[in-house]
Amino acid sequence: MNSSPVIRIIDANLNRLAEGLRVLEEVTRMVLDDAALTEQLKTLRHELIRGDLLFNTTLLRSRNSANDVGSALEVAGQNRQEDLVSLVVSNSRRAQESLRVLEEISKLPEITSILESNQYKQARFELYTLEQKIVDNLNRKNMIDKISGLYVILDTGALQGRSHIEAARQVIQAGVTVIQLRDKTMEKKFLLSVAREIQDLCRRNNVLFIMNDYLDIALAMEADGLHIGQKDLPAEAARRILPQNKILGVSASTVEEALAAENAGADYLGVGCVFPTSSKDDIELIGIDRVRQIKQAVKIPVAAIGGINGSNVHDVIEAGADSVCVISAVLDKPDIARAAYEIIERIKKSPS
Repeated sequence: MNSSPVIRIIDANLNRLAEGLRVLEEVTRMVLDDAALTEQLKTLRHELIRGDLLFNTTLLRSRNSANDVGSALEVAGQNRQEDLVSLVVSNSRRAQESLRVLEEISKLPEITSILESNQYKQARFELYTLEQKIVDNLNRKNMIDKISGLYVILDTGALQGRSHIEAARQVIQAGVTVIQLRDKTMEKKFLLSVAREIQDLCRRNNVLFIMNDYLDIALAMEADGLHIGQKDLPAEAARRILPQNKILGVSASTVEEALAAENAGADYLGVGCVFPTSSKDDIELIGIDRVRQIKQAVKIPVAAIGGINGSNVHDVIEAGADSVCVISAVLDKPDIARAAYEIIERIKKSPS
């Protein structure tokens, strides 16, 4: 190890690698609360950053930070991170670039006995996969966080022949955070076309689009998520099939169902039926107290549903619901946008 410039390259890239991996590790630990990803990153960092005293002493002696012409360039080129996803991507790239440099430097004759090139190559490909998982999980978390405020279900029957897309446009204008499409009668090829049109509108307006029941349509159109009931495909199976960056909602009417759905991978719960409603037949009313019990039992967001309107939404939010789902309270009104807006304003004024 007599070639000081080469040793400086190794030192600089090991430092950049350690720093980049540590940022990713902190995001998975503190933001995602993902023990498996955190441990994977920690293990990778420990394996790549050697603790050999002689080796590290040599690296330190080669260091010349004060006269490094690249230090000023690096500071000048730094950009403010827009969000956690861009933070993860930039630090992943930083670590991947360092791994590639170390991989190539390790092939030099004077270095082959000290560093193993293939180790850095394998780590680089492992990091490509880890980056994808972290970004997918962050995007999924961002979507879960949007389960709040007013959640409108565009039910074909409730629309009574009116345009799905026009109804979606009106509730988005009012400030809705989530739209779900529910239909039991339309041929799937036509439903897929309607779903895509609504999804495009939702994406342009930063609104979540959830497909009800039909996993195949949700996958075909890459919906933000899928909502299923207790009699549909089991939550565990749906979660396994859905891409990691998509969210899963599951209906629940008891604490036991809610806990089972959460353990099976549900990202949020549709809890009801809270009050009497004309939107569904053969319903079991659970009341406000059940909403409160379920919210206290689970860690994931709760979207209350069933007979909720402007006169009782305050009680639902006070019971702990993160979001309220409505159908007739909005779709039965002559002015859909106005009806949605009034409920949203009542939600904002309710204590959470």
